[in-house]
Amino acid sequence: MIPFVDAHIHLWDLNHIRYDWLSPPFSDEGPNGSVEAIAQDYGVAQYRADLARWNVVGAVHVDAGAAAGSALRETQWLDGLARIEGLPTGIVAFAALNDPDVDALLAAQATHPRVRGIRHIVNWHADPQRTYGPVDLTVDPQWQAGYALLAKYGLSFDLQCYPGQMQGLVPLIERHPDIPVIINHMGMPVLTDPDGLSDWRAGMKALSRLPHVAVKLSGMGFIRRDWSRETIGHLVRETIDLFGVERCMFASDMPTDKLFSPIDRYMEAYHAIVADFPEADRRALFGDNANRLYRLELDL
Repeated sequence: MIPFVDAHIHLWDLNHIRYDWLSPPFSDEGPNGSVEAIAQDYGVAQYRADLARWNVVGAVHVDAGAAAGSALRETQWLDGLARIEGLPTGIVAFAALNDPDVDALLAAQATHPRVRGIRHIVNWHADPQRTYGPVDLTVDPQWQAGYALLAKYGLSFDLQCYPGQMQGLVPLIERHPDIPVIINHMGMPVLTDPDGLSDWRAGMKALSRLPHVAVKLSGMGFIRRDWSRETIGHLVRETIDLFGVERCMFASDMPTDKLFSPIDRYMEAYHAIVADFPEADRRALFGDNANRLYRLELDL
């Protein structure tokens, strides 16, 4: 089987660091519904067991939603895990880009050799059941100034937003070609919006015109909880057509995506969707691109 460099995973030890979103009481409301099913420790051993079929040779840990004050502690914990367990290979850490002390926060994260980038989730939606926060941070000048500092520390940015925010972000991202951007979860189209699919296509097309923007093919349960290969396959292919094979990468989003399906079902679907691609393209989508875009320096 071709090597898999998983471009998006989460690990947590709930006795070590508190994650409010993984703490009771649990509710069916909100973007993901109840997360009670994954509100338990998830370490490298559990991850390797879940992905046992898929020849994992590397993985990128993306900030798992710890409180802002615990962000550096999470990075230190992950560094320790990597020294012992061999994973994660790279880290996308958290820093609030609208924090007045963001320069110091970025400097502290960048001292850790496995840190490759920053994620600050900015999904905003008018529907309170969809939004991740009360305001659209992407239009905040202070947040934009924090974003501009990423280049100073050689950090990329993992962009998790909704399609309605994408075109507004284009001028900022275009002004900073030295900050690589990786769109999370295929742009998270909101299919329940009246123009959800067309908003997604327009936003992704605008971002795809910027050569330093790439995208992760993941998070199908965010698009529709009852996803199937038939319902999401054409969206995956559209995304690859827009960005080109060289700027797309598959990712498991474990264990969050377990809320919607077993991981084997995702991976089987992903492999089937691109089964007709040349082997070199499939190797790029499942491993080579993540290795290159996150500068992991794995020998594949």
